[in-house]
Amino acid sequence: MSGISVAFGGVAALSDVSLTVEPGQVHGLIGPNGAGKTTLFNVACGLVRPSAGRITWRGEELRRLKPSQLSTLGIARTLQGVGLFGGLSVLENVMVGAHRHARAGFVSALLALPTADKDDKVLRERAHQALVELGAESYADRYPGSLPYPVQKRVALARALVADPDLLLLDEPASGLAEDEMHELGELIRALSSRMSVLLVEHHMDLVMKVCDRITVLDSGEQIAAGTPAEVQADPKVTEAYLGDEVVETDAAELARTDGGRHV
Repeated sequence: MSGISVAFGGVAALSDVSLTVEPGQVHGLIGPNGAGKTTLFNVACGLVRPSAGRITWRGEELRRLKPSQLSTLGIARTLQGVGLFGGLSVLENVMVGAHRHARAGFVSALLALPTADKDDKVLRERAHQALVELGAESYADRYPGSLPYPVQKRVALARALVADPDLLLLDEPASGLAEDEMHELGELIRALSSRMSVLLVEHHMDLVMKVCDRITVLDSGEQIAAGTPAEVQADPKVTEAYLGDEVVETDAAELARTDGGRHV
């Protein structure tokens, strides 16, 4: 995304913000409340149309991007909440995310043709494997409303991963998680970078600093810093706007043993 600007009712929500997620990279997007993180995330998802700027994917500009285009482009996303369908089982919820891999068309499914049956079996297998990866396979037959919130978050993430995207957009995936669950999430995100890129919007700074290769910082709709976790932590503008002295002083030894968020 380059030169992105967004205004709501004459109020500037974003002003000339640029961000590039490289292949195999975990890119963090941080900033205080009202900084414009969610707006920029929604621009990337096609939910908000920028008043200025360009969105480019694999060298081609995406004009008038719509959320319905994401899966065919190889992009998957999660929401701040879980966004699960209460009337579907956990397995069925995850299967929804695998629809880009379906070969049978709507008519075949409607008429229950053999091709649709074969498709259903393949999608169920993909969904089950995604749940296994997230450690949630034991909940496959349950309904989301009966599950604890952290488990629902895992199911929502499995629904995004089952699409096998090239770019995964994560909006505050650590919200509502305990410390040990957050640690597991961090290990998962770092492992995912071997097969996809990740754009991570998150408030938990310890998680961001440990898993991200690069970080972009917003404040009041403007980009105030960008760089590696070490560079961002050392930036006085970031300290003043968001992190605070306490966070800047923590994990100094950890950062000394990392290179752009990767342990060495």
